[in-house]
Order: sequence, then structure tokens, then C-alpha cells
Amino acid sequence: MEDEEATAALRTVGRQIKAWREDAGMTQAELGAAIGYGEEMVSSVERGRRAPKLVFLEKADEVLRAGGKILAMRKDAEEARYPKKVRDLKSLEEEAVDLGAYESHHIHGLLQTPAYTQELFEMRRPPYTEEEIERHVAARVARKSIFDRAPMPQLTFVQEEVTLRRPIGGRMVLRQQLEHLLELGRLRKAVLQVMPTDRKDHAGMGGSFQLLKLANGKTLGQLEAYFYSRLISDPREVQLLEASYGMIRAQALTPLESLAFIEEVRKQET
Repeated sequence: MEDEEATAALRTVGRQIKAWREDAGMTQAELGAAIGYGEEMVSSVERGRRAPKLVFLEKADEVLRAGGKILAMRKDAEEARYPKKVRDLKSLEEEAVDLGAYESHHIHGLLQTPAYTQELFEMRRPPYTEEEIERHVAARVARKSIFDRAPMPQLTFVQEEVTLRRPIGGRMVLRQQLEHLLELGRLRKAVLQVMPTDRKDHAGMGGSFQLLKLANGKTLGQLEAYFYSRLISDPREVQLLEASYGMIRAQALTPLESLAFIEEVRKQET
């Protein structure tokens, strides 16, 4: 595990599963056989070395007759699988009443379809393992719960035109991604804008970033590239990012123009 918080959570989950197993008079091998996993996997989960998937918890709860008590640990087990920086970001996004983001290289994480997200992590070099890819994809998908909040926060995104045209995952994946953007925009779940490639003036040449205004009135900036993620809390630096984002939105197409633009790109992909 990569951090103490996740390790502690997984060890707690593992101890509970072990206690229920021993109370049922079963060995690790017997439990594994009953729920469709190997003895090594059960051992790793009980020692807090592996995060159990939902199906593991569901079957263990049923076989051990835990009455939902093992399954109740689902949230802790799921979140412990996510990288720490993603858990921290998700926590901030859950507090945000206003989120604005400029994305220059790919579709913003909150706007991605699962297939698009999968392709992004699969193309990473040096490559992730299959387990790492699964963790990262699950973590990014979990962040999209922000769209289900009530009341919904104000969400605005500015995407570079190239992100709408780069065929990550192939034409089918891209077309589905564009359709997803159109759906979000038309349902007014997010305000989407496109920065055309032919713009001569561009305030976003410094790269992608996002701003999060929290319920307590504080605004934070967040930058991420490769293995680097930086949270900006200095009011002076945040103010610069806010000024840049305001200018970027002013230079981009309007929301209505942007939806029409995305629709036109989508047609070109059919």
C-alpha cells in the first residue's frame, strides 16, 4: 500500500473478515473455495495487503452469514484501493460548491467515459500493471459522483479543441466520449466550452489546471502532470489562476457555440 491511511483501513477490513471466518470454523482455503478465490487471495485480504473487490465482500458476507456486516465495509475497502492523491482530490471535489477546469491534453477526468479512462491508463508509459489500471479507473469513475449531488455544484469546463479530435482508444471510443459530452451539456449538468485551435490569444498556455471553491468560501487551485500533483492554497497564486481561467472562458466559444462545435466534430467521426 502507498499510504498509512489506506493500510490501516485494509487491515481493519481484513481483521473483520478473519474474525467472521474463524467464527464460522473455516480455513482460508475453505473460504476461498466457497467464494471463488484462492487461499492466497483470502490470506492477502485478511492481512490487509490486498483490497477486496465488491464481489469478494458480497460472497464472503453470504457464506459467513455476516448479515451485511462484511458488506458494510464496502466503502472503506473501495476507497482504500484508490491512490491517495485521488482520494484527497475526491474529498475536495465533494466539498466544492463551484469547480472550474481548463484541460489541454485530454478530456477532463470528470467528463470521461469509463472506456476513455481505461484507454488513457492503458497507454501510460512506463505501463501500469492490470491491477493498477483497474484501481485508477475505479478511482476516476468514483469521482463522478459529484454529478449526483443535491444541490449540484456549479461545474464549468474548457476543453482544447484538440482533446475533442484526438482518437484516444479509437474512433468508437472517441465518438462515445463526444456523445457523453453532449449529453452532459444538454442536461445542464455542466457548462462546457471549447477553446478553438485557431485562437491567436490564449491565456491557458501554462497548461491544465482547475479551481475549487469550497463551502467555507475558500478557493483552491490544483495542478497535475505525470506523477506530480500540486494543491495551491496561497491566495495570491489562486488569484492568478482565477484571472487566467476568467480570460480563458472569455476567449473560448460560448457554451451554446461549444455544444454545436462538439456536435459537428461528432458527425465527422461517424
